Amino acid sequence: MKPKKTTKGAELSNEPISEADLPPSKTRLKAEADAQQALGVRLSELPKDKLLKLNLPEDVLEAILETKKITANGAIRRHRQYLGRLMREIDTDPITDQLARWDGKHTAENAYFHGLERWRDRLINDTNAISEFIAQHPNTDSQQLRALIRNAQKEHAANKPPKSSREIFRLLREITSDEGTAQDSDIE
Repeated sequence: MKPKKTTKGAELSNEPISEADLPPSKTRLKAEADAQQALGVRLSELPKDKLLKLNLPEDVLEAILETKKITANGAIRRHRQYLGRLMREIDTDPITDQLARWDGKHTAENAYFHGLERWRDRLINDTNAISEFIAQHPNTDSQQLRALIRNAQKEHAANKPPKSSREIFRLLREITSDEGTAQDSDIE
């Protein structure tokens, strides 16, 4: 019988190896590299004033601004890969957090405007809506609002451009934004 071979210094155990102990797979590395490149491309689509708010390293900022000047397809692809490489060298968590905040603000702003549009349509089409709106927003100049509603109804009946309807929207935005800032100052 042959003696068993032993491994010096290495003990075999029956414990399962966790994923944290393994080196990252090539697939995961490739996915991370693609995500960094996609982030660089997304940054290149932002306006310059937003880019400056992100406090990016100067070489990354220059590369992103350079992207806007490139027009050849092959050059665009190579430059995107270069951007991805630069993005892998920096911490991108603050950047993605800020982009998410901007996206959330944009979504909230759209919802706010859609709500104002619904109010405007209700005010023009429903005679009881004005009393409901004034009850919710007591600082409203009801005379001005009623006049704009009458004008908007006349314009709609005569198939004229919706000038008064736009004015109602502006007035509603002023009323609700003034109340929002008044509430914010009350909180402080």
